[in-house]
Amino acid sequence: MSDITQRKADHLDLTTRGDVGFRKNSTLLECVELVHDALPELSFPELDTGVELFGKKLKAPILIAAMTGGHERAERINRELASIAEERGLAFGLGSQRAMLTRPQTRASYKIRSEAPNALVLGNLGIVQASALATREIAELVAEVGADALCVHLNPAMELVQDDGDRDFRRGLETLARLVNELGVPVIAKETGCGLSPSVGRRLRALGVRHVDVSGAGGTSWVAVEIERASPRRRELGQTFREWGIPTAASVAFMASAGLETIFATGGIQSGLDAAKAIALGASAAGIARPTLQALEAGGRAGAVEFLSRIEEELRMAMLLVGAGSLCALREAPRVVLGPLKDWLSQLGGLSASRGP
Repeated sequence: MSDITQRKADHLDLTTRGDVGFRKNSTLLECVELVHDALPELSFPELDTGVELFGKKLKAPILIAAMTGGHERAERINRELASIAEERGLAFGLGSQRAMLTRPQTRASYKIRSEAPNALVLGNLGIVQASALATREIAELVAEVGADALCVHLNPAMELVQDDGDRDFRRGLETLARLVNELGVPVIAKETGCGLSPSVGRRLRALGVRHVDVSGAGGTSWVAVEIERASPRRRELGQTFREWGIPTAASVAFMASAGLETIFATGGIQSGLDAAKAIALGASAAGIARPTLQALEAGGRAGAVEFLSRIEEELRMAMLLVGAGSLCALREAPRVVLGPLKDWLSQLGGLSASRGP
């Protein structure tokens, strides 16, 4: 088994069963209080959870977020989850397509369009790899999987813990600017568990990037994932940075304040209420990765469907209880920001601390 194929297999094992979540730091979504409306004047069955992203209409603002590819197990997982996304009107994200470049025999693990002909599908490539490729080569990767947009993932913390990880992160801004201008599909700047700061949001906006996936701290720590695979020396370094990152809630607020057009709130989303809070902070949709994979592995397709169905119902309940008949109304719903999240936003400049009832 090649190094990259083994890494993909390790990632699947660790994210499914390993102790790789943040231990101290949270998403800080618990610091967002949505204000109850005892007279909502709404009908639960008539709530509108639909949203249009990249020309595709979703029935609910849920992304089955990027997880895997490049391994024989990944093919089954990707096809199953993509078919669920198609059936339920959700978005689906592929894992890093790097393996398609180095191990052509793994390409089938990314080809899910037969299972999801109409779903919003997001491709995925690392910024360092994208920097080394011509736009034409990247466009071919996007076309081969039929992606509607490309996530360019930013993962310096994760790479620094890997024994053979990337160490040169120059030309990232230049690469994003090139792809925005030349690729022909929307480009999504995506973190991998450490979140996005106000400064990054402003720099992305200045480049012409309009879409982000915050992948904030509080869910899976990809530093923790790599600690489990690292040599003793890199493992010690990784432990120091295991809790590193900007919480998901703060990242969403920062990106909304920076004026990003599409904001995926991933990183520790565990419930429909979490999704509702993220949307109230400015997110376009919520991304859920590890819990979906765990539900699939524990209960098969039925388990994953049940989990996602619960997420959707919880979101709808939150909407009714704040008197929001649509996602646009939910973004304007009263909410109060408390505790550490209020500190993040007041000190670094996010959204206003509260909106009154």
